[in-house]
Amino acid sequence: MSRLALPEPRRIVHPLRDATTAVTSVQELPNHRRRVTIDHQPLHGVTPAMLLWWFQNIGGTMEYDGEVVDRYLVWHPVDHIRWELARPSPAGGAREGARFRIVEALGARPEYYIDTTERVEKLDETGIRLVRRFAGVKVLELSHTWSRCQGHTHYVSVMEIGAVARTYAGVNRYLTRRRFPVAMARAWVVHNVEEVGLLEHILPALHPFEPARA
Repeated sequence: MSRLALPEPRRIVHPLRDATTAVTSVQELPNHRRRVTIDHQPLHGVTPAMLLWWFQNIGGTMEYDGEVVDRYLVWHPVDHIRWELARPSPAGGAREGARFRIVEALGARPEYYIDTTERVEKLDETGIRLVRRFAGVKVLELSHTWSRCQGHTHYVSVMEIGAVARTYAGVNRYLTRRRFPVAMARAWVVHNVEEVGLLEHILPALHPFEPARA
């Protein structure tokens, strides 16, 4: 599959959160696995129902900076390149069992280009889990978990790279050293903090079922 060109960066209408607003860690695990955790600053004006709706309807468009733009491109005006529903859920649309194609360049850097298709193994009002498997073995898991508490939503992102089985240590080493090295993992932390923070600005006006609540 040919690499997609990076689009011209769009004007950043809403402020981007700094990575220091979140509690983050990059852990090296046995058998050359890696876990990246981001405990985000709470989201205000956003509910778990809004987040569920967002991931189920991310393929739509919205108005941004005076034009109609793909929602995925609004979600990060600089880094995002394309989102596709590579395969619908058995129930239809972007639900559990669907496959999402995600194309982005972290920090708009060509060397941090990502083009991946992952299966949605969970999507409900508590979070989303995206999984990539190799020969049936899980080699990548990205989980976003959210919960409502005291007028805001708590949001945690966890990426785990590598298979648990010791026999996959060589594959894991390739993934964590060549395909997604530590520097790229840290760039993903910055990217994810920015895009999650933008949901505060995108969702309250876009979500059709309930008004924003502080």
